[in-house]
Amino acid sequence: MSAAPQDLAPATDNGRARYKDIRYVTLVGAFINAGIAALKLLFGFLAHSQSLTADGLHSLSDLASDILLIFAAKHSTRDADADHPYGHARIETVFSVIQGLILGGFAIGIGFDAVRRLLNPDLLLQPEIIALYVALVSVIAKEGLYHYTVRAARRLRSSMLRGNAWDHRSDAISSVIVIVGVGGTLMGFKYLDALAAVGVALMIIKISWDLIWQALRELIDTGLEAERVEAIHAALMAVPGVNACHMLRTRKMGPDALVDVHILVDPTLSVSEGHQISETVRSKLINEIEEVSDVMVHIDPEDDESAAACSKLPERTEVLRRLHVQWQDIAAAPRVEDVTLHYLDGKVHVEVLLPLHVAESLDKARELSQAFRRAAAELPEVGAVDVHFH
Repeated sequence: MSAAPQDLAPATDNGRARYKDIRYVTLVGAFINAGIAALKLLFGFLAHSQSLTADGLHSLSDLASDILLIFAAKHSTRDADADHPYGHARIETVFSVIQGLILGGFAIGIGFDAVRRLLNPDLLLQPEIIALYVALVSVIAKEGLYHYTVRAARRLRSSMLRGNAWDHRSDAISSVIVIVGVGGTLMGFKYLDALAAVGVALMIIKISWDLIWQALRELIDTGLEAERVEAIHAALMAVPGVNACHMLRTRKMGPDALVDVHILVDPTLSVSEGHQISETVRSKLINEIEEVSDVMVHIDPEDDESAAACSKLPERTEVLRRLHVQWQDIAAAPRVEDVTLHYLDGKVHVEVLLPLHVAESLDKARELSQAFRRAAAELPEVGAVDVHFH
């Protein structure tokens, strides 16, 4: 795969389509947020409602998030390149952190102002009934926008849109709190509007923390949920030739998931068959597990978590040199056609291939086999030795 110049790899067709979908959903939300924020701020001021004004600032923060989200969506769908071999999907994750911080910052400001007014009763405002109607319009509009956005988030598997959907839901809930606060104040409970503003602030802080925490977990490569890992395990174990698996690791990359796994296969398989099994595992996981976009499969001939390590054994050239030294007194040694080595359980197991005509009889074949085994047994790193004639 070639990289585009200056790290500006374009998105694939799927990436472009995904960006267009996210942009459309976000622009719909931005248009509604702009109208709702303007209504809340205007009538929060005219109707003297601190909680409605606070709610208007919340909606304004949603509008700012919409603008940032479109920027993040555009760049997160770019293809992998030389500097970013896993792509740019984590731009979505970083944006989720920024989104949470923006929400939290607004919430702290709202809460601070409300507490200040509660501690200074002369600063308390007396809202008018129009604030109730504006808050009711906000509840209906923002709850509808939440359902619209969260459906798109599930379809596109976008953490950014999911965060944006919860922005809309939090705005709807905070507007309900505004209704309670304004209504209570109109009924004579003069502190209730300011208390409602504090409630709005605390709710937004909780939502912002959840967004930040989830994004941070992704940035430090937290694995997928247990049930998704179990689904991955079941899928790969269904592949013929996979005897077991271990070191199954997962991590999120924006809307996608990456998988690393070690699979145990028959140690006598050819390299090409082992590779074919690994490719089958990779294809099956990508096709059957929705969020999985790439799989790294490591082929193991044995369980390397329990078997003795082979890392300190000599490589092939040195093993063959030592074997030839041990076999130099065997008359048939120069006729060896092939030697296959199996590195298993801390030993090098050897298969020797000889032409059939060097063994004049069955007894001669047994005698040669024993000679090769006895000579190789002098080497501590050598395990079983099998001699085949063809």
